[in-house]
Amino acid sequence: MKLIAGNSNRRLSEAISGKLSTSLAKAEIKTFKDGEVFVEIQENVRGEDVFVIQSTSNPANNNLMELLITIDALTRASASRVTAVIPYFGYARQDRKAGPRTPISAKLVANLITTAGADRVLTVDLHAGQIQGFFDIPTDNLYAVKEFERRVREIHHNDLDELTIVSPDVGGVVRARALSKRLNHRPLAIVDKRREAPGQSEVMNIIGEVSGRHCVIFDDIVDSGGTLCNAAQALIDKGAKSVSACITHGVLSDHASNRIMKADALSRVIITDSIEAPDDVVACPKIEQVSIATLLAEAIRRIANEESVSSLFD
Repeated sequence: MKLIAGNSNRRLSEAISGKLSTSLAKAEIKTFKDGEVFVEIQENVRGEDVFVIQSTSNPANNNLMELLITIDALTRASASRVTAVIPYFGYARQDRKAGPRTPISAKLVANLITTAGADRVLTVDLHAGQIQGFFDIPTDNLYAVKEFERRVREIHHNDLDELTIVSPDVGGVVRARALSKRLNHRPLAIVDKRREAPGQSEVMNIIGEVSGRHCVIFDDIVDSGGTLCNAAQALIDKGAKSVSACITHGVLSDHASNRIMKADALSRVIITDSIEAPDDVVACPKIEQVSIATLLAEAIRRIANEESVSSLFD
């Protein structure tokens, strides 16, 4: 087994290799001045089971090309199997035709990864479960809910009975229910919102009882943070004692950390390290990270040993 790290999330790659007690394979992945990506695998991979770790986060297009070209290089170097480990799968929000003459970009990216030569895909908390069906190769979608459960229990160990799990929209109810189940079936609430444009939404109503409760919003992606802050304010207006959030992928674009910091209604945002946090996110006292290195390392170990991965979904 060999691990190769792209440039998108070096810290997570090193953490995964540490959990597996192995070192990252030597590879040069760089960008020429005109923007072209160059990849050279600097050690023998013939007949090896290779895992390429690369989130397709900002800059999404460059990181995606790094992933595709690395897979191609490994295939041409006669690796026996190439698994694309994509902690954050970019373009996942474009998973259907949202309007006339619009693309299904998630399907296009799935096709590109398959055509590049990947034999398998390992990812975390896809925006929509049906994206697994976009791939014609085996795809494992892991869930970060266990990591969030541990942290929520630490924070609310004295008031777990006053906890309500909140889905930020109707589509996220299944995800919120999974966290609720792990926390002894805490009550659920749903934010009813209207989205006027990508990244812009208006909270219309809160479905469920949140008055006098500690609310935890559970979602897969936080981008600009506007929707999250609006939802937190709406919950406080309905009488919630406190509002925090557990978000798997902290995209956090467009000065989102400043927006979260200024949101009085939002006490804490917990994200994973699926996307390498920039300095402004690391410095924000309201944002903290939990690591998914152990989760991904165990999945990689099981895939390499041809063991079952399904128990990691429980």
